[in-house]
Amino acid sequence: MSGNVTSLFRSTAAHSPSMAALARESGDETGAGPVDFCIPCNPYFPTPAMFDEMAVRLRDIITYYPSSADTITAELCSLLQLPPQCVAMGNGSTELITWIDHLLVRESLAVPVPTFGRWTDQPMETGKRVDMFPLQESSGFALDLARYAEFIRARGTRVAVVCNPNNPDGGYLHKQALVQFMDAMADRDLVVVDESFLEFADAEAEPSVVQEAMLRPNVVVLRSLGKNFGLHGIRFGYLVANPALAGRVRAMLPKWNLNSFAEHVVFMLRDHGGEYAQSLHQVRRDRLEMAGQLSALPGLTVYPSQGNFLFVRLPVGAEGTVVRDRMLTEHRVLVRECGNKIGSSSRFLRLVVRPQVDVRRLVSGLEQVLYGSRRGAAVPEPATGTGYSSGTAAVDRLMTQTNGAGMRAIAAQAAGAGVPGIAAAPAAGTGMPLPAAVPPQAPPPAPLPQQAPYPGPVPVPQPAPVPQPMPAPAPAPAPMPAPAPMPMPAPAPAAAAAAPYPPMGPTPPGVPAHGGLTAAQVRGTNGLESVPATGWPNAAGMGRAG
Repeated sequence: MSGNVTSLFRSTAAHSPSMAALARESGDETGAGPVDFCIPCNPYFPTPAMFDEMAVRLRDIITYYPSSADTITAELCSLLQLPPQCVAMGNGSTELITWIDHLLVRESLAVPVPTFGRWTDQPMETGKRVDMFPLQESSGFALDLARYAEFIRARGTRVAVVCNPNNPDGGYLHKQALVQFMDAMADRDLVVVDESFLEFADAEAEPSVVQEAMLRPNVVVLRSLGKNFGLHGIRFGYLVANPALAGRVRAMLPKWNLNSFAEHVVFMLRDHGGEYAQSLHQVRRDRLEMAGQLSALPGLTVYPSQGNFLFVRLPVGAEGTVVRDRMLTEHRVLVRECGNKIGSSSRFLRLVVRPQVDVRRLVSGLEQVLYGSRRGAAVPEPATGTGYSSGTAAVDRLMTQTNGAGMRAIAAQAAGAGVPGIAAAPAAGTGMPLPAAVPPQAPPPAPLPQQAPYPGPVPVPQPAPVPQPMPAPAPAPAPMPAPAPMPMPAPAPAAAAAAPYPPMGPTPPGVPAHGGLTAAQVRGTNGLESVPATGWPNAAGMGRAG
């Protein structure tokens, strides 16, 4: 592949170039693109037989109008056992994010970073204040819901977003913890739980909060179909909420906002529930095997994931853009370098879970690019490590002030000192319950259930002797102790209250939060710019028998 292909990455903002653009630029007459470890798609679904059926029907599919969105939505709801009045289908989840922003976000939105870029960029483009809660590298990018709730209250943010699993790191939040977070945010305008990748999770039997969302006045759950059905190109997804919220979004969508391919696939699904469940089971198995193979690469850190992708940190000195370009041009393997994700840097890659034959090619390519030759290795010799950057100064600034301070925070805590911009971890044996969503005189909500301690990255073995000296593997973060729950303390008088984030009213654009930055600051603007199941899975079971 030519150098013109890699130049496409430098012309994009928050996303990678499309596969069609890469194919056009490469000039490959066969039409065979690179092995795709970038686009998070299910590689096992639809089945070859389903693709053959669609090919036979291609002429009719692209010639005629589809049925109305109501007809397609009714069929999907019949499969998922959801009431149609609680569902709105969109032309991809990004269309629904756009309407959520226009209709339901008034002034401000909070979101942990790094995450899916549209949750920061879309509201910023419409002049909203975006309060970003930095996830810390030192804790494996795990989201602490208690601290996030405190952050939202301190900022006076009106809308809270949680992605579960999160993209790009695959971090997972248990259902019970999310439900209590939703209850604690009952006085906010809106809580959005983005479950676009949840069907790949196997941490619990029924991980989705769609049933709970339909009973609450201010909760929306967003779901993707293209990712888990392996059909990104069709562009279809849906949201679940109480009838009033879902109806408000549905009323703004065009009658024919879903295309004929989307209709054809939705009506095929009833006969292919078993194959679909099997595909999810295979992706989960592949995720474990792929994590094990990647963790064997010296200096590479692999973070735990419940998505169909793995978040990895490159060895010290490796520049992600160089690794990405060389993997593409020398090995025809496409990877997602994460330097243009707010809260990440170019030292991180997101790698989609794929079959073992492709993973072997990925691992072989990484071995050659990172360590393969004396002069061409991306990892420098000891004591010659170079700094890295994302190529975007604003992103690097966020990395320096938040995530980049992760290891410094551990050292500072050990020395009894604080690090500006990073909240101290709770002491062992203490809990951090969610703030009450009701006035102090009302009974407070129960403490947030504590998650299992972050197990740390997969251990990295020592590198085998090679002719060229190799750098020592980066030290893995120490496991974080799980705080024990404790009862909600009695409300203290306002003058004596001491909290990491002092209460305040809504903050205008351009004023930073304690421990975070607004989207306007980051962008440099003024803020105005398991066992396979049979049958079709229901919305709560996510791959179990319906």
